[in-house]
Amino acid sequence: MLVRERNEHTIAERVQVTGRGYWSGQGITVRFLPAQIGTGIRFVRTDLAKRLEIPASMQTRSSQSLRTCLVAENARIEMVEHLLAALYGMEIDNCVVEVSGEELPGLDGSSAGYVHALRNAGLVMQAHRRKQIVVDRTLRLGDANHWIELAPSDDGRMYVEYRLDYGIESPIQPQSHRCAVTPDNFMRELAPARTFVTHEQAASLRALGVASHVTNRDLLVFGKDGPVDNLLRYPNECSRHKALDMVGDLSLVGADIIGCVTSHRGGHQLNGLLAEQISQLAVCVPAGCRKAA
Repeated sequence: MLVRERNEHTIAERVQVTGRGYWSGQGITVRFLPAQIGTGIRFVRTDLAKRLEIPASMQTRSSQSLRTCLVAENARIEMVEHLLAALYGMEIDNCVVEVSGEELPGLDGSSAGYVHALRNAGLVMQAHRRKQIVVDRTLRLGDANHWIELAPSDDGRMYVEYRLDYGIESPIQPQSHRCAVTPDNFMRELAPARTFVTHEQAASLRALGVASHVTNRDLLVFGKDGPVDNLLRYPNECSRHKALDMVGDLSLVGADIIGCVTSHRGGHQLNGLLAEQISQLAVCVPAGCRKAA
C-alpha cells in the first residue's frame, strides 16, 4: 500500500466567522489565526479574564448529549465537531481558534461557513511532516444495533462511511454515504451537509427552553412529509452530516488516520470511543514510519 505523505499546514492570514450558538442563542465570533509547527489546533476563550488555551485532543474531550465539547481547567468550548471537521478536512493542522463565548456558532448546521472562511485565508505548507496512523487490522466497537469499525485502507487514504437507519416509523429514510477524506471531497460531499432533527425532537428541545431561537431554516427539521420549510441539499444529506461529525470527532486523535471508518447507527459517543482506542493502540509518529492501530 502506498501511503501519501504530506507536510503540516497552517493558514496564511487571519479570518473570522460570526453567528449564534444553537443551545445558548448567544452571538459568537470565531477568529482563525496562523500557528507555528507542532501547535496543533488550540482554542482560546477571549471572553475570559485569564488566557487559557484548550488543545483539541482526546485529553480535553468531554462527553455531552448531541455534541462534542472540550474542557480545560475552568474553560469550556461546546459543539466543536463541525469546526474541527472543517480544519481536518481542509488539511489545516496548526491553528489557534479564538472564540468569544462558550459555544461555537451553529451557522446553518454544517461546516460550509467555516470552509468558506478557511479557503479565503489560504494555506501555507510548513517544514514538518504531518503525523499519521496507518491501520493494519480491523477493530469494531459497539453492539449489533450500533457499532463503529476501523479497518485498513487499500489505497493509503482515509475513508468514512455512515449507515443511517432509524426504522420504518421515522420520517428520515434509511441511507448511507461513503467517501475518501480529501480536501476536495470534504468541500463537495460533506461540508454542506446540515444538522437534522425530527419535528418531535425540535418541539421537545424548545419546550425545555433550549434552541428556542432556532428556526426550521437554520437546520433540517423533518416532519412526516420530509424537511419542514426547507429543501435537502443531497438525497442522503443526513448520512453525509453524520459522516462529517465522524471526521470532526476523530480529528481529536491529532494525526491523519490512514484507514476506513464505518459507522452503523453510531454517534458522538461511539466516535469518541474509537478515537480513544486509536490513541491508546498506536503512537502518532511522523509520516514515513509505520505504527499501526
